[in-house]
Amino acid sequence: MINKIEFSAKNLTSNAGLFLLLEQTNKNGIFDLIDRNVVFDSASTNKIKMNHIKTMLCGNFLGIDKLERLKLLQSDPLVNEFNISIKEPETVSRFLGNFSYKTTHMLREINFKVFRKLLRKSKLKAITIDIGSSVVNVEGHQEGAVTRRVLRERI
Repeated sequence: MINKIEFSAKNLTSNAGLFLLLEQTNKNGIFDLIDRNVVFDSASTNKIKMNHIKTMLCGNFLGIDKLERLKLLQSDPLVNEFNISIKEPETVSRFLGNFSYKTTHMLREINFKVFRKLLRKSKLKAITIDIGSSVVNVEGHQEGAVTRRVLRERI
């Protein structure tokens, strides 16, 4: 599962390596996990779920923070290469309205499966999870944070 993705100039596209990220997601079986394990009550929603979930992943990989910006991907040949048909933001929004506690929990379970698989393969001895209580994005200025300057001075 853990494969090195090389983000060099020859591998990058105009969309910051989106192809590499989608390819890795597909290779690791994450799309299959989602397809098998996320089941909506409506049959029609189940038919369109993978397209919309892949759309949201593309947006996530590229740092898209508003549904309206998904329009930027609508004619992207790279996105089309993965058979992703980017719909209008309103359509994606209606799809997101189909998520319930049950379907959100299904995605959570997939997240745990992928994380467990990753942990097994990585053979890590320890993991540090740093959870901040501040709702303000302080980017390294919270109490106890080490800045790059301080880190360089210590080295």
